[in-house]
Amino acid sequence: MSKEIEEITENLMTSYKTRKPIDFIRNAYSLDEAASYEVQEAFVRKKCAEYGEEISGYKISMTSPETQALADTNEPAYGTLTTSSMIKTKARLNLEEMNAPLAEPELMFVLTDDLSSEADEEEILAKSKIAPGLEIPDSRYEDWFPNFSLVDLICDNAVTGKVVMGEPVDVPNRDDLPEVMMQLFHNGEKQGEGSGAAVLENPVSAVAWLVNKLAGRNKTLKKGMVISSGTFISPIKVKKGTYKAVFSGIGEAEVTFE
Repeated sequence: MSKEIEEITENLMTSYKTRKPIDFIRNAYSLDEAASYEVQEAFVRKKCAEYGEEISGYKISMTSPETQALADTNEPAYGTLTTSSMIKTKARLNLEEMNAPLAEPELMFVLTDDLSSEADEEEILAKSKIAPGLEIPDSRYEDWFPNFSLVDLICDNAVTGKVVMGEPVDVPNRDDLPEVMMQLFHNGEKQGEGSGAAVLENPVSAVAWLVNKLAGRNKTLKKGMVISSGTFISPIKVKKGTYKAVFSGIGEAEVTFE
């Protein structure tokens, strides 16, 4: 590990522990995408080692042209989920223990078997359950959304916060996934709605992208892992209260912020 990557990892880890935001990485370091993923991997290794955690899966960010434009890129990015990232539906979270979280309603793919390094959409669907979910991205940076760059995002583990997951069910047919409709509510008031087509035109296409991207870093997806596949709507800044995402034919996921 280079001294530069080690320094960035230490800064991110200190921010994670103290909950004190730091300046964007891009303002002090010049990294490319590959080096940024090296930082992410070092950050995740350190977090797992210090807190006794394991890798639980991955999250996929920027699965729409609008979110990709924020980071001046033409493809998604991924972050790594660990044990503490995963929470069950109807959980309660303390806003004072977070920086500036967002709410993103997403479908979660729960792997029932290992995926090959060349897994296509057919293999992914055959080896998955699917669950309603809410991803709660959060960052180690000051005033991070929507001011991050691609390097900032990847280094900070794609701003991984928490992933709220409901009960897994059998995966619909591939052609039905874009038609899944979602409604998001805050304290019973509708905040937005969207469909699976907003996620790279099909959520399983996002998972296939992840398989290919991970293969380039000699990684594969394993049985039991969860993949948060991408938001159905533009991210919403979290306020106190209860958020509920309802997905047609799938189920619902709920989280309360206190």
